[in-house]
Amino acid sequence: MAYVISDECIACGTCLDDCPVDAISEGAIYEIDPDLCTDCGNCAENCPVEAISEED
Repeated sequence: MAYVISDECIACGTCLDDCPVDAISEGAIYEIDPDLCTDCGNCAENCPVEAISEED
């Protein structure tokens, strides 16, 4: 199950540095490619605004 980034994203870049497989791309809010995401959780654990969660 991949992680997703909500509208609360402030595009700070923390998750980009934390993703070991470069599954996150920049934009107005960042997006996670579910095909690349390995479910490690690094992005969600380190997001300063808790904008990343597991997809339901």
